[in-house]
Amino acid sequence: MNKILTFLIFISTSQYVVSQNPVVNNIQDASNFLGAYFSPFSESIGAGLNRGWYNTAKPHKLAGFDVSLSINLITVSDELSSFDANSLDNFSSSSSSTPTLLGSGEGATISYQGNEFVMPNQNINLKTIPIPTLNAGVGLIKGTEVNLRYIPSYNYDIGFVGKGSIELYGFGLKHDILQWLPLNKLLPFDLSFQGAFSQFNTSFEVESQSIRQDVSLDIRATTFNLILSKKFSVVSAYASVGQNTVNSTFTGNTNFKLGSSSTLDFDLPLNIELPKSSEMQASAGVRFQFAIFTLYANQTFSSYPVTSAGIGLSFR
Repeated sequence: MNKILTFLIFISTSQYVVSQNPVVNNIQDASNFLGAYFSPFSESIGAGLNRGWYNTAKPHKLAGFDVSLSINLITVSDELSSFDANSLDNFSSSSSSTPTLLGSGEGATISYQGNEFVMPNQNINLKTIPIPTLNAGVGLIKGTEVNLRYIPSYNYDIGFVGKGSIELYGFGLKHDILQWLPLNKLLPFDLSFQGAFSQFNTSFEVESQSIRQDVSLDIRATTFNLILSKKFSVVSAYASVGQNTVNSTFTGNTNFKLGSSSTLDFDLPLNIELPKSSEMQASAGVRFQFAIFTLYANQTFSSYPVTSAGIGLSFR
């Protein structure tokens, strides 16, 4: 009888151990893992938000204004499509690669504090992410221009994508610094300093074991640039160098889970600052102006390459 009871206890305990999911209740481990999975998405969005602010170094004259629509295509590199769990403290895996939110492929089996979970298989395979921006600019005094962008909160429900929402707003300034330089009248180009901030709030669903969980990402993108441009009749060439910064906050339910056949369970309030990204960038572009109509295109060179094109109306 004792042997039977011992056997039953052993079987029950074994089943419990096998079925137990690893639980994260350490904020640093949660930040590291969620950052590795979600940050490539938020940083790519931030790279797109930092574009589309200008297509010339010359600010508007007083009361001059423009309205422009840009499409910014962010190139998703292979490095952004996967991450290595072994590079994260307290996580390990026999595989050196598992997909990020942007990636495609088979999810790795990962160990955390002695228990294993399996990341989801994904077939997204994004190579580019389009970010549209609608901007307006108004000229002020002393060669200063203020820029604004805004998309009101919009809720969507798109089949396999699921439910979510987006909201965008931002503001920027451009100032002619050539006017403060000696002999500026002799210099055959325009030179300005530009800075801008964008806030992109989005919510979407993450599926785990056929359960869709609501999460949100608040992405804050900041850019500072030195812009030089030269006008040749109806064509203007422009180039810039600058610094881009992206900060993101991830918010999810206290019982958020990530995985497939077995999951990584988060047992703590999820309002987490994801790792900050900051890098130099350079860009070059061309603009065509026909009366009040403008067409422009440019290429940004950075860890998150962006190809942009747009149309607009401009009144000096």
